Amino acid sequence: MAEVSLKHIEKVYPNTEKKHRNKKSNLKVTEEGVLAVQDFSLDIKDGEFVVLVGPSGCGKSTTLRMVAGLEEITRGELYIGGKLMNDVAPKDRDIAMVFQSYALYPHMTVRGNMEFPLKLRKMSREEIDKRVDQAAEILGITEYLERKPKALSGGQRQRVAIGRAIVREPKVLLMDEPLSNLDAKLRNQMRTEIIKLRHRIDTTFIYVTHDQTEAMTLGDRIVVMKDGVIQQVGTPQEVFDHPANRFVAGFIGTPQMNFYDAELLLNNGVYEIEIDGVRIVPSEDKQERLKARGVKPQSITLGVRPEHIALLGDGSDMLKGTVEVTEMMGSAVHLHVNACGKDSIIIAQTASFEGKNPVDFSIGSPISFTFGGNVIHMFSKEDKRNLEFD
Repeated sequence: MAEVSLKHIEKVYPNTEKKHRNKKSNLKVTEEGVLAVQDFSLDIKDGEFVVLVGPSGCGKSTTLRMVAGLEEITRGELYIGGKLMNDVAPKDRDIAMVFQSYALYPHMTVRGNMEFPLKLRKMSREEIDKRVDQAAEILGITEYLERKPKALSGGQRQRVAIGRAIVREPKVLLMDEPLSNLDAKLRNQMRTEIIKLRHRIDTTFIYVTHDQTEAMTLGDRIVVMKDGVIQQVGTPQEVFDHPANRFVAGFIGTPQMNFYDAELLLNNGVYEIEIDGVRIVPSEDKQERLKARGVKPQSITLGVRPEHIALLGDGSDMLKGTVEVTEMMGSAVHLHVNACGKDSIIIAQTASFEGKNPVDFSIGSPISFTFGGNVIHMFSKEDKRNLEFD
């Protein structure tokens, strides 16, 4: 294992390289070129599983490739195990990488693919067989060792790719969207396998994905990125419960958080939120955080997760909406609602309807709902940051 430290890492692509420019992105462009990764600083502990997550083009894979040595670092310093690695060749960094495309040799058997990096190191046949057999047992692919990749399913091929990486016993294992080519069922299975794997081998993991579900389930910490910039670093629960800004709030969580235009008021030292004529009082801990930061009354964006909205009977203190789509999910129903001038999603457990069939919420049906002051998130209209946190 080894700690990995990235200090003010930046990657600039020349303007002439159009393939690195995305018209839909907001990557910073300077006279030097397109800044794909900006001032990226992160310390990763020995044996930690860190996930870089964000939409396509956010710089997560570029960051991983800089750690691997496959991309040159424009500025900043990279340390692995306390040693500066900026100018060290990839083969000398004691890392291994698993790619999205598997990158297996089609003419070799599974055993041949897994043996290959060890043969390059001129290891003894005894040590090679020992490592390959151990990795195959860990990954459940022993029975496929004599098969060619074309005879394997996608999930089996990915296991082989992971096996080829771990036989090297690297200090750092890099994984670049390894499950994105698999179907939903296989992705779920492989996530479980990767969780088991990290507890069976001694290595530091850096994992890249655009799938926030993978990030939430796999990572000890997750790094949310957008346009080459770190938006937030924290445990999955921290990022889910206390998103640093509106982007993180909308990106983490399925379905995504609902956002409404609202007013933050201050009456007799107590903060209140007015939304569509209804007043919501933030919880005590939120009151304290707002006061500690001296937050002034202002127009805000109010965020509420779909699962935190309660459907209730009609009343003057309730928010109103109109059902546009109903999705029955078995144990829960997802209601797509037009409310407060916004498209919203409300998740309700079917058991909570007390005999009322959720299909009764047909298109055009009016509903009333509310949410507690303890589950709301308040974001600045100006800079999109969470008003409760620095």
